[in-house]
Amino acid sequence: VQLQASGGGLVQAGGSLSLSCTASGRSFRSYSAGWFRQAPGKAREFVAHIPRNGNGATYADSVKGRFTISRDNNKNTVYLQMNSLKPEDTAVYYCAAQAWSVRFQDQNAWGYWGQGTLVTVSS
Repeated sequence: VQLQASGGGLVQAGGSLSLSCTASGRSFRSYSAGWFRQAPGKAREFVAHIPRNGNGATYADSVKGRFTISRDNNKNTVYLQMNSLKPEDTAVYYCAAQAWSVRFQDQNAWGYWGQGTLVTVSS
């Protein structure tokens, strides 16, 4: 499966931004999906995960209550709605997919990655 992320940009602190990730190739509904991010000089970190059927999303503590992951399997797309953005949310955001739904906080468990989209939050 190939993934294409989009929607990044520059936003002021407290603002909102929505990311999209569209899959092509094999049926996207067969994969769980997630978002990771990598800030400058830091390791890539888990942001959110959503299972194949869209039920039971999981979030990193740092984004819980502010970010929402969702998916539309008919459109082969996973979304990340980001609200109340903070400067520390500045990072390149990557979407990912895996055939299972295991160890989803571990980037090594994800077999498919999008190219990344930059989100910059100004203070």
